[in-house]
Amino acid sequence: QVQLVESGGGSVQAGGSLRLSCAASGRTISNVGMGWFRQAPGKEREFVSTISRSGVFTHYADSVKGRFTISRDNAKNTVSLQMNSLKPEDTAVYYCAAANQARGTSGPNDYQYWGQGTQVAVSS
Repeated sequence: QVQLVESGGGSVQAGGSLRLSCAASGRTISNVGMGWFRQAPGKEREFVSTISRSGVFTHYADSVKGRFTISRDNAKNTVSLQMNSLKPEDTAVYYCAAANQARGTSGPNDYQYWGQGTQVAVSS
């Protein structure tokens, strides 16, 4: 069993930056891919980014490519999401998730464990 806790959310103006962190406990996440998803009010949960267990492979949604950077520290059992040049449309609850395989995908069904989420609000 893996417990995931997100932190770092908050309110920023458009163009600002936030860094989200996800701390895992219960067991190591070093052998699985990790991902970030988000859900805006009235919308379905959508893929943001994923990183392979080694950190070599990353993948981003087109909407965040070039602005967001995912990273991981397997020694600390953490995953981070650096978000720059934030836009109002980035406003959502952001979720960290642990995949059930070495490399995560953009599909939420490939993720076995989820955090409770952290709110990000971007004002114009």
